[in-house]
Amino acid sequence: MKITNYTIKAPAKINARLKVTGRRPDGYHDLVSIMVPVDLFDIIDLTTPFGGQIKISCKGRDVPADEGNLAYRAAMDFMYYTGIKDGVSIVLSKNIPVAAGLGGGSSDAAAVLLGLNNIYSNPLSDAEIHKLAIKLGADVPFFLMGGPSLATGVGEILEPIPNWPEAWYVIVTPPLQVSTAWVYGNLKLGLTTGEYDYIVKTLKNDTFTISMLLDNDLETVTSASFPIINTLKKLLVDAGAEGAIMSGSGPSVFGVFASREKAYSAKDLLISLNQGDVFTARCRGTGEVIDQADAGR
Repeated sequence: MKITNYTIKAPAKINARLKVTGRRPDGYHDLVSIMVPVDLFDIIDLTTPFGGQIKISCKGRDVPADEGNLAYRAAMDFMYYTGIKDGVSIVLSKNIPVAAGLGGGSSDAAAVLLGLNNIYSNPLSDAEIHKLAIKLGADVPFFLMGGPSLATGVGEILEPIPNWPEAWYVIVTPPLQVSTAWVYGNLKLGLTTGEYDYIVKTLKNDTFTISMLLDNDLETVTSASFPIINTLKKLLVDAGAEGAIMSGSGPSVFGVFASREKAYSAKDLLISLNQGDVFTARCRGTGEVIDQADAGR
């Protein structure tokens, strides 16, 4: 039987802007967000067929190795929807911090969908993969896109941002985890109007910079319980960031830097202060294949 081994990178994301515009009857929230994939990656090795079973093993960080892992559920949904019964082994090398506002679980799920669809010569259309992605989670469709996007709805309606500026990011993840459901559950909604139009107008301005758009409605909730959020923002700005903001529901905070030199200098400083995991990153696409090899058995 022919065995296929396939390795794919799953990038983290940052939210350069996240504005909550309403609450739906089903409990989900409408939002307008700018999402940017960055080159902090989980690595996923897929091997199929695998005796009709789905197996996931994880290394690097502590995440579920069963149906509690979105990557596992993505494989399960793919096999069910396509009728393929081969099974797959998923080996997940987890580099992206967990429950940190960087979308690692959602990215892993998207990478599995993309990887399996590629292995089996695209049995699913883009629309069908998007349907599976949104079922798995609101952020998963973004990771199918491959670049910066303006997200609306619950995050599933996506428009590419082709002119996103070049920049370096320093991401700091303090040693704690934050529940997205808890953050949204404690959010006190104000009246936000015209947010989409504001972003579109700003993006069309030839002189706009990323720091002009940095804002996150969820930050007020997370920072109230975890003051380290504001501490990290100040440290990043003092280290030369043009602006700093929390990503997603936190607790990760990132600063925007104009050059590699400034970013690495800030990274060294933050590491010396022992505030948590510190990464430098740039904008990067989604679904990049590292290596693909077929071997006969």
